[in-house]
Amino acid sequence: MMALPKIVSREEWLTTHHEFQLKERETMKARDALNAARRELPMVEIDKEYVLDGPSGKASLLDLFEGRRQLIVYHFMFHPDWDAGCPACSFLVDHFPHFAHLNQRDTTVAVVSRAPLAKLRAYRERMGWDFTWYSSGNSEFNYDFHATLDDEKAPVWYNFKDRETLMKEGLTEFKGMEVPAVSVFLRDGDRVFHTYSTYARGTEVFDSTFHLLDLTALGRQEEWEEPHDRYTDPVRPIRRHDEYGSE
Repeated sequence: MMALPKIVSREEWLTTHHEFQLKERETMKARDALNAARRELPMVEIDKEYVLDGPSGKASLLDLFEGRRQLIVYHFMFHPDWDAGCPACSFLVDHFPHFAHLNQRDTTVAVVSRAPLAKLRAYRERMGWDFTWYSSGNSEFNYDFHATLDDEKAPVWYNFKDRETLMKEGLTEFKGMEVPAVSVFLRDGDRVFHTYSTYARGTEVFDSTFHLLDLTALGRQEEWEEPHDRYTDPVRPIRRHDEYGSE
């Protein structure tokens, strides 16, 4: 049986929620400080030429900026052999904002996958998306930015962990393994710099569904969450948005 929160008087509710709000304010200030520290991180210049396939033909990394100063790349997991993109990545990009707001702040968002452009176009049409999607299948872009793990292409490294550490954590297959990642770049004239990357749960920055569920008493309804008796059994899996109700 699913456990529900304790029922209390309005007075006790106000007292406990006020105490919690103080913790929220502390967390917000800590997040502001963390964001400031991120902006102070050093960057590295990208001097390697990458050629991707895009909607207008061949595209360099510089082209992905579309003339703006900043570029955020989401590495969407879509192996060349797959017929559809990763369900979790599909869930994530469903949350993309209207890019006019980011563009107004001189920032472009681009999505990159290894699958060929024809598959990306077909899947994007199926899902009803309108973001710009590039294929990196003919370049080393995914390997260099650790969005594809393949020890025949590049040293295996993911989420600031080397191959040995990843193997200790249970990963054993490194032959074209697709993994979630975000890479952030800054442009100064024609010079491009890599300023930041995040992986795994770091990509949740896009997931407003999770952020909204975090406000609720039942939460995300995942097995790892506490309290552990606030989710259905079995846990409802994330699906592509056109697949709900088909199970």
